[in-house]
Amino acid sequence: MSRPSHVRRPTEVAAIRAAARSGRRLPPVPALLAALLEANDRRDREAVTLCAHRVVRASEPGVGE
Repeated sequence: MSRPSHVRRPTEVAAIRAAARSGRRLPPVPALLAALLEANDRRDREAVTLCAHRVVRASEPGVGE
C-alpha cells in the first residue's frame, strides 16, 4: 500500500516566502504592558502569555530569531 504524500500548493510557498521577507512592527512597549495588565486583571492566562512574549520581543529584537 502506498503512503499518502503531502502536496504543497503554489500559494502556500508564496505565502511562506512573503511572510519571511516582511517584518511585522510591534506596538510600543507601554501599550503592550497595558494589555498585559488588562489580561491579568481578567485572569486570561492565554492573553497574559501572549502579551508577555510580545513585550519581550518588542524590548529585545534579537529574541526569538
